[in-house]
Amino acid sequence: IFQFLFWKATSVPNFSYMGARLCNYLSHHLTISPQSGNFRQLLLQRCRTEYENRDEATKGDETTRKQFHAFVLFLAELYLNLEIKGTKGQVTRAEILQEGLRELLNALFSNPVDSNLICAVKLLKLTGSVLEDAWKEKGKNDMEEVIQRIENVVLDANCSRDVKHMLLKLVELRSSNWGRVYGTTPHAEATPENDPNYFMNEPTFYTSDGVPFTAADPDYQEKYQELLEREDLFPYYEENGADLSGPGELYFDEIDDEMDPEIEEAYEKFCLESEHKRKQ
Repeated sequence: IFQFLFWKATSVPNFSYMGARLCNYLSHHLTISPQSGNFRQLLLQRCRTEYENRDEATKGDETTRKQFHAFVLFLAELYLNLEIKGTKGQVTRAEILQEGLRELLNALFSNPVDSNLICAVKLLKLTGSVLEDAWKEKGKNDMEEVIQRIENVVLDANCSRDVKHMLLKLVELRSSNWGRVYGTTPHAEATPENDPNYFMNEPTFYTSDGVPFTAADPDYQEKYQELLEREDLFPYYEENGADLSGPGELYFDEIDDEMDPEIEEAYEKFCLESEHKRKQ
């Protein structure tokens, strides 16, 4: 069950956000036999397997790096969306993922080829503000170290000019508090017109040319419709690597493409609840 979902979230373009939300839902609603551990434990164990190969993956060939980058961005979405409920009912994020993202950034910056650096930029655009807030709460200055690392890469790394420009833009974004603007009417209902941060937690999608866009873009509907109509939206190959179902990839060959009845039922309930919330 979780292997199927993990594979979908790290191989299908633009599914990492929905995959992370679905993982959060299943972690609270799916029952698994105690012998194998609960859903969240199994998911994190699977993530750890990929995480431990981070240094080798960032030094690998293009296909290996693409697959690894897809995992990194899924882990970022998982950090933002996976809710851990404490004994007193409080909801927090998985701290183990927070530390994992820090080490993944280290691995990406330690092998500063263009694709690794682009992945690091995407990761920080997605989670930078949340990570920095979490580190500050612990009295850590980890983000300052990350920014220093970026500046060193810009000065010393043999990466392209375009990538260096992306890194400098990221430093500029962080200096503006990640683009966050705090309104003067905190009690008013948030709308796109009165809340500059209204779209902060919206998922990021990518056009066929690799250009990112969110619900904040004026032509969002047009771009999103184009995304849905793309023939390669659900391939078993391309964007995140070569043919994942080809010979030699035993892990993917063994995955049953049919959902387990229990996970299918939970998925349908998840979709209905999400649609209900959007209409409220």
